[in-house]
Amino acid sequence: MKIARIETFLVPPRWLFCRVETDDGVVGWGEPVVEGRAEVVRSAVEVLSEYLIGQDPLRIQDHWQVLTKGGFYRGGPVLSSAVAGLDQALWDVAGKTYGAPVHALLGGPVRDSVRVYAWVGGDEPAQLTEQITEQVEAGFTAVKMNAAGPTSPVATAAETAAVVARVTAARDVLGPDRDVAVDFHGRLGAASARRLLAELASLHPMFVEEPVLPEQSHLLPGLVAASPVPLATGERLFSRAEFLPVLNAGIAVAQPDLSHAGGISEVTRIASLAETYGALLAPHCPLGPIALAAGLQVAFATPNFLIQEQSRGIHYNKDADLLSYVVDPEPFRFTAGQALRGDAPGLGITVDENAVRAADRTGHAWRNPVWRHADGSFTEW
Repeated sequence: MKIARIETFLVPPRWLFCRVETDDGVVGWGEPVVEGRAEVVRSAVEVLSEYLIGQDPLRIQDHWQVLTKGGFYRGGPVLSSAVAGLDQALWDVAGKTYGAPVHALLGGPVRDSVRVYAWVGGDEPAQLTEQITEQVEAGFTAVKMNAAGPTSPVATAAETAAVVARVTAARDVLGPDRDVAVDFHGRLGAASARRLLAELASLHPMFVEEPVLPEQSHLLPGLVAASPVPLATGERLFSRAEFLPVLNAGIAVAQPDLSHAGGISEVTRIASLAETYGALLAPHCPLGPIALAAGLQVAFATPNFLIQEQSRGIHYNKDADLLSYVVDPEPFRFTAGQALRGDAPGLGITVDENAVRAADRTGHAWRNPVWRHADGSFTEW
């Protein structure tokens, strides 16, 4: 069996899919994308495909080594995301070839269901009470929200109080038996984060995500030592090597993205590395159905798994949603906030190829917003 064809599809709202087909008709799907740079990743997939065409698709680990290390210049979000989507697709092909779900190929399941959380509040959290109530009524036991919108270089008393008020409102709806995670998105800076973490402690967040930007990870040891709240990071880290220093810093939760951090192959290794530090895995996934399916397969086979992000109803999904490109919604039918384990081969989903090809004819050019302070200077989104 050889890889005969690799195609990519730019589909709304902001996703990129890839399709790997073998010469005997087995098809695997992946989701290689950097949000806001999908066209660039598409070109990277095309370049990497030059190597893969004609190769045995079942030599997944060997291909991963060549795709990530075969060039003199390595790493970065574009290359690692291109590899991630191709890696997902190869695992999908392998599962379909062997007639087994990917989690079986990873050593078998360690759980029968995977806890998932829902996003609320959007980029600038608002209408939280109503949105969280809807998610609780839908059965979710955990939500995640951004802490704030654009924030001053040193957060003001009013900005800090507003974050505490939002998390308080969330806790009031959720009660003591459900969880809220708070995403700082690297917007606050270390000094403001340290002050705010102490104020949030009594509200018992499940974790606070990206308290500082990834390029400021050297500040994490001090924040971990000062924080009464578990800290999480990793959506903008792309390899075991990049996770090592933040795990050494003492983060409680590692958040690699299956579409950014080298795919199923690398995320399983990141999870094992995290386990040696007593850290838990909570994969980042505000993306499409293929990325989520890959994340769930890893979660079913990962002992130190905590919770899975998913994008149904997320504020980015305006032109399409999680179920827009799948034939059967059952794998994403969450029961009491849990995704139930299935035994369908590969990634466990059936992509609606007609819908994908039609959407690609429209495509998209999604870009993240650029935020500025009142004085006109740049601030983090």
